This record gives sequence, C-alpha cells and structure tokens, in this order.
Amino acid sequence: MKRTIISFLFIIFSLVSFAGEITLNGIFQGKNLYVMNPFSSSGVGFCVYEVTVNGKVTTDEINSSAFEIDLSVFQFKIGDKLVVKIKHKENCMPKVLNPEVLKPKSTFNTVSIGVNNNKLTWTTTGEAGELPYIVEQYRWNKWVKIGKVNGKGTAGSNTYSITVHPHSGNNRFRVKQIDFTKKPHYSKEAKFRSLSPPITFSPKKVTTEINFTGETMYEIYNNYGNLVLKGYGSKIDVSKLKKGEYFLNYDNTMDTFKKK
Repeated sequence: MKRTIISFLFIIFSLVSFAGEITLNGIFQGKNLYVMNPFSSSGVGFCVYEVTVNGKVTTDEINSSAFEIDLSVFQFKIGDKLVVKIKHKENCMPKVLNPEVLKPKSTFNTVSIGVNNNKLTWTTTGEAGELPYIVEQYRWNKWVKIGKVNGKGTAGSNTYSITVHPHSGNNRFRVKQIDFTKKPHYSKEAKFRSLSPPITFSPKKVTTEINFTGETMYEIYNNYGNLVLKGYGSKIDVSKLKKGEYFLNYDNTMDTFKKK
C-alpha cells in the first residue's frame, strides 16, 4: 500500500515539475492574443491545458492546434495592466504569435506645451501604457536630449514638467516617446524667445580653464568628432585634455579653442 501511495505521489510530482508556463506581462491595447498549440509529447491531446488572465481561468477553446485568447470578455480598459499565463504539458512548447499587442504603445496627444520660469510643462491625453518622455532642446543645429520623465500611461489628462536651461535668443523644446516599433512619437514644439544677453567665453588659447560670462550647457569635441566633455556651468576644467584644437558648443553658438 505504501509503495502504491509513493508511486502515485511521484507521478504527480513529476507532472508538476516538468509542466511549463509562459507568462506575459503587459497592458491591454484592445487586441487579442493568438497561440499555436502543438500536440502533447505523448501524442494524446494538445500541449496547453490552462490559460489564465489576471488569475482568472479563461473559457477559450484551447483544445485545438491554434486558438485565440479573447481579452475583450474581461472588460479591460485601454492601458489596464494584465498578466497572461499559458500552462502547458511537458516536452512541448506553444507559441504566442503576437505578444507585441501587450506592449505599451505611444499614443499620446499633446494638449499643451510651453516654458515658464525655466520649466517646460506639457499636458497629454490618450496614453496607452507607461513609457518615458524624452525631453529635447534644439541647440547647435541639432536636437539635444536634456532629460527624461516617466509617463503615467493613463488615458485621461496627464501633466508633466521638468527644469530646462534656455539659451539666448529663440528657443525650441519638444518631448518624444519611443515604443516597441522603435519609431519616435513627437509632441508639438514649445517656442519662445529669451531676452538674456548672448554668452561669450575666454580665453581662446587655454591651459587649464575656460570661463563663460554666464551659466550655459556646453559640449567639447576633438578633431575626430568625438565628444570629450559636456555639462552645464560657468566654467570648464580642460586641464586633462590633450594639446590641440577643439570644437566648443555653448549657449546657442559653435566655436573653437586651442588647448596649450
């Protein structure tokens, strides 16, 4: 009798140990999942034996070579978080054909964006998943990343802000998100004119330190086009740079200097 019980427990333990599970974490985007479902290794029945969504067993017809996980029956809202678990038998592996439908997408609409008291503030609607906003400023004939703010991912009205450092003259700012498609989704631009006087620097031939007439973002490139220093401030320690010519971006200006 003991041997029978031990053998039975061993069989149950083996089934649990070798059974598998595919877990998909994501958000609801209004689309369903499709699964390729091979036969089990024993040749009897199909691989998948249970599917749960946020802990609830689905009523989908999984006893077929391919089936659909119908997420609409759970009455999710766009952007709701969900966890899908596909439990399968040993020595077989189902395949989810479109897992990307659970990944966050950049769907925001820009309601407003502007700069006030050195703060860039923007309001959006229609977000469908938590994605970071990358903040950019147009300087030196290119868009420069100046910060990042995590998105809230909810469809209602969301407002964000970040401290920025305008340069003299005309300024342009924007934010963007990049989702699984790798294509950037941009906001409208925030434009305004700063009345601050242009910043200058000295000396042109330097040994240890460059001084600006005010605080500014800056970049230093060598003759090979490699970025060697960047930051924000009223001076730069260049004592560790090798001797030679360098390109200096600062304020809204591009210039050169020589390290002696």
